[in-house]
Amino acid sequence: MRCHIPAARRGPLLCLIPFLWTLVFGLWGLSRQDSVWRDEAATWQVAGRPAGEIWRMLGNVDAVHGLYYLLMHGLFEVFGASTTTLRLPSVLAIAAAAVCVAVIGRRLAGFWAGLGGGLALGLLPAVQFYLQEGRPYALVAAGAGLSALLLVSLLDDRPGRRAWPRWTAYAAVVLVCALLNWLSLLALPAHAATLWWVRAGRGVWLRWAASGSAAVAGALPLVLFSRGQSDQVSWIPPLTWHMLIGPGILLAIGVLGAWADRPDRSRLSAAAVGLPLLAVPQLGLIGLSLVQPLFLDRYVLFGMVGLALLIGAALGAAVRACAPRFPKASALLVPGLVGVSVLALLPVELGKRAPASRVDDVLAVAGEVARLKRDGDAVLFVPAARRDTALVSPRAFTGLTDLALAESPVASATLKGEEAQPARIRQALLEQRRVLLVTDSATVAKAPSAERDKAKAAVLRERFAVVEDRQVRGRRVTVYERRD
Repeated sequence: MRCHIPAARRGPLLCLIPFLWTLVFGLWGLSRQDSVWRDEAATWQVAGRPAGEIWRMLGNVDAVHGLYYLLMHGLFEVFGASTTTLRLPSVLAIAAAAVCVAVIGRRLAGFWAGLGGGLALGLLPAVQFYLQEGRPYALVAAGAGLSALLLVSLLDDRPGRRAWPRWTAYAAVVLVCALLNWLSLLALPAHAATLWWVRAGRGVWLRWAASGSAAVAGALPLVLFSRGQSDQVSWIPPLTWHMLIGPGILLAIGVLGAWADRPDRSRLSAAAVGLPLLAVPQLGLIGLSLVQPLFLDRYVLFGMVGLALLIGAALGAAVRACAPRFPKASALLVPGLVGVSVLALLPVELGKRAPASRVDDVLAVAGEVARLKRDGDAVLFVPAARRDTALVSPRAFTGLTDLALAESPVASATLKGEEAQPARIRQALLEQRRVLLVTDSATVAKAPSAERDKAKAAVLRERFAVVEDRQVRGRRVTVYERRD
């Protein structure tokens, strides 16, 4: 079917509509009722440090997110610390990824495939979660979209056009993505599968290998160094069969989309690009997780670019199938299906924009601390990582003595600071009359495992009585007073 929009306007509209659509979707409920959860709190408190202190911290922890922290530090310096500054980069990144999907889809499967894929990306539930997340995964998805677009332009190139600037740009984009999250290098075997699918020539293979090798070489120091900080991901559970249900459903949808595109072997198509980008990173992460548990959907969020491309191809095929019998109605097929999807996914959309969509809210519990504290009170955090509440909202903790803290996060170049030995914590507790304990709510709390946390719990249980207990959005503040 020929689109009734004039050809001169199709290109700009194809970029503008998905971008604005995704932008509006991202700005809707961006503050999530002024809530910030624990992962975002790490971004917030690190981005607020001086650049030199961030660099020093990366030597001890979170080197894998170093580039992202430095980027957010610059934005916080210019625009100030707020939930908008924290999350808007992710919104813009997914909007840019939607444009890449639209351009690829139009080039390989027609206008409606491009438009449908670009609009579909922001509707995917996994994407909606990270669309409004102050973490680097949306930025990686934008880079994956751009690298796929560059690869398509190189594989579907005009004779005589210089290719080396785009191969250089391809290597640079893959490298930047790897510096944001080095598991994004799983996009490279996905691109290799695309080259195999279309039976690329030897020259293309060599240039791709050179570009990919340059990106890997640039990221290798970070990969090797961050492996020494693998304790950060020690909490990820081992891979189980039920964890594979989600990826299995996504792959099934992707295969259906690829079948609808009816690709020819050796022809560059939406299926040849989208299916490997969806499937290979998922399968690669599953394989890595058999060696070390790493299976989290956010690490391969960029694969949703491939899924959106396949959905767009299926929509384009549906339009072409309807056009001969229903030429006018076929032009409304993509907008109509997108509108129905928005309504069908409304519970998901509202849920992702509510504070309850995350495991906790560090800002809400800080408000409870400010209301409950009195002059001379002390505060404890169990586990120590719950100190992020005080780091993000220091004013709420003004006047409280942090009994366990021996060295601040900035001074120790860590995320949560260094705490004193259990005996010293016990002695400091016994000298207090009233203590506020900040911990997880009962629904998500785990039994203390660290010796310091066990010492805190033992003294509070033996010598103190509970006088106030508030639970809010996944966190808990309990006020203890000495029994004697």
